[in-house]
Amino acid sequence: MTQQTLEIVGWREWGTFPEIGNEKVKIKVDTGAKTSCLHAFKIKPFQKEKQKWVRVWLHPEQDSDREVVCEFPIFDRRNVSDSGGHVTKRYVIKTPIIIGGKQFDIELTLTNRDNMKFRMLLGRRALEGRFLVDSAASYITGE
Repeated sequence: MTQQTLEIVGWREWGTFPEIGNEKVKIKVDTGAKTSCLHAFKIKPFQKEKQKWVRVWLHPEQDSDREVVCEFPIFDRRNVSDSGGHVTKRYVIKTPIIIGGKQFDIELTLTNRDNMKFRMLLGRRALEGRFLVDSAASYITGE
């Protein structure tokens, strides 16, 4: 078995979304979450060339009402349990993200996180094979 060098991330980091106008989003690294999720305060499904898409309204910055509207093909719909054990059916999109200079495709469920401190959770599926988590560190990959 070959030893792979994984980049270390802190419990909170910055991520950049190339397909969402290079928006930077503050991320909470959550090893308790299987799937990553992104804050969307409004979600509208629609058809585009016989394919199912979703139009998404985002507030990429904490404590700001600045809106970003973007569209994605729907990758999936999944039942997701939140930290309180409540199950909701969420849209899943797939888009590239850049964290610490690494760009990779990520699956994101879309949910309203207005009352949460972080616009995004980075779950185990996105961490696996890419990052190790230093739970005492923050923003070590830079902005």
